[in-house]
Amino acid sequence: MLDKVKMPVSVNLTYNHKKNQAYPTLFKWEGELKKVQKVDLHHSYRVGRVLYHVFSVSSAGAFFRLVLNTENLAWEVDEISCD
Repeated sequence: MLDKVKMPVSVNLTYNHKKNQAYPTLFKWEGELKKVQKVDLHHSYRVGRVLYHVFSVSSAGAFFRLVLNTENLAWEVDEISCD
């Protein structure tokens, strides 16, 4: 089931200079640290001048859509899908 949540979240982001890639590795959701097991999808889009990066990630049998607002560097969980 897919749930829209749109809630702020704390995220650890890693940058690999050899691959020129940045990706989330850990995030805190409802007081619990979630390790990102896999980045399933990454894309970006603009709304006006603001660029957003969207990471669809897997963690402990659940799927999260994490969104980074590059204007204010704020993260939010946009959607959750649990098995």
